[in-house]
Amino acid sequence: MSSLFEAAGLETEAPRPLADRLRPRVLDEVVGQDHLLKGDGPIARMRAQGRLASLVLWGPPGVGKTTIARLLAEDSGLEFEPLSAVFSGVADLKKVFERARARRAAGRGTLLFVDEIHRFNRAQQDGFLPVVEEGVVTLVGATTENPSFELNAALLSRCQVLVLKRLDDAALDDLIARAEDEMERKLPLDDDARHALAAMADGDGRYLLNLVEEVFTFQRETPIGRIELGRLLNKRAPVYDKSRDEHFNLISALHKSVRGSDPDAALYWLARMIEGGEDPLYLARRIVRMAIEDIGLADSAAIHAALAAKDTYQFLGSPEGDLALAQAVVHLACSPKSNAVYTAWKRAQKSARETGSLMPPAHILNAPTSMMKDQGYGAGYQYDHDVEGGVSGQDYFPEDMRDRPVFYEPKDAGREAAIGERLARWRALRRGKSPAGP
Repeated sequence: MSSLFEAAGLETEAPRPLADRLRPRVLDEVVGQDHLLKGDGPIARMRAQGRLASLVLWGPPGVGKTTIARLLAEDSGLEFEPLSAVFSGVADLKKVFERARARRAAGRGTLLFVDEIHRFNRAQQDGFLPVVEEGVVTLVGATTENPSFELNAALLSRCQVLVLKRLDDAALDDLIARAEDEMERKLPLDDDARHALAAMADGDGRYLLNLVEEVFTFQRETPIGRIELGRLLNKRAPVYDKSRDEHFNLISALHKSVRGSDPDAALYWLARMIEGGEDPLYLARRIVRMAIEDIGLADSAAIHAALAAKDTYQFLGSPEGDLALAQAVVHLACSPKSNAVYTAWKRAQKSARETGSLMPPAHILNAPTSMMKDQGYGAGYQYDHDVEGGVSGQDYFPEDMRDRPVFYEPKDAGREAAIGERLARWRALRRGKSPAGP
């Protein structure tokens, strides 16, 4: 079995990267994906049944997508035909399909592996449909992006989407142990540094092995500690793409942590996004939205705190201004929550669309001309400030709306609890004066 190193035309005696030397030779050697490969996992079931469906492998970098595809081809007796969507076009696809048809005519099958399949446009993705349907190829696509957003529905309907997980601590430890066996010596690290090395990989096995290989070059007689390791190695930038799926995942996590009143989780996700290079003013806009959507009148100071954080960041910039965003996030996470105004606005919009031709009641219309007065405009209007209690109880909905809707229902939280008590009195007053009665 030739390695990717050999496939590149290099001498087998030439030094090979540690990651290539440790590349799994059989599926049972793949780490971190037991939910797919073992027991009742979907790939395990396919192997047991002697069949292989077209697949989309979705997961972060360095978790084994390419390796699994290659080993599936070997396990199934199929020719492995790799293709990168980054470097390939329509002409390349046609050549691959022609070779696959020739193999099929000779009684051999093809596993077409397409790395970064989401990089193909919609028309190019449609090109896979006939060869998959006819069985010319078994397609295995790999993507780091959410297939629901990036792949055609027609292509997805012909493939089974399998989610690969980032490698957990146990899987990373296993890789380090395999590397030590391969090198026939232990890493020159103490326990804390060993854990720190795995943390630097952030679930990426390929990156971990690159780090391990670099550590093996250190000529040390005493173990290296965590702090010294940090100086010797450049920690990778957080895995975060502002324009792709991860952007939406992290902002969703931040928003839901605030909504769920967890300031610690909210600070974590805020830090993840800032460390990843997110535009802080984008975060400021989302923080303002959280104050309106999830806190509202339960804490009327929340919107002011959010806007102040935005203004402070614009005034100070990073890194000092980042603290203002953190302060606003903590304020919002610790505030009483209410989406009552948000919900009320949605209800009001729906009602407005359904009854958009109804006129306001005549008694609240201004009457600047005598003709309008003759038409009854303003007749019977009560000036609320002149009424005892400051609320007249008059009806302000269109007269033809017999059922007076209730849009705003305050939550029993924070400032809204008192608002709810006042509204209950005022609504009871209006019901008593309504033509429809209580």
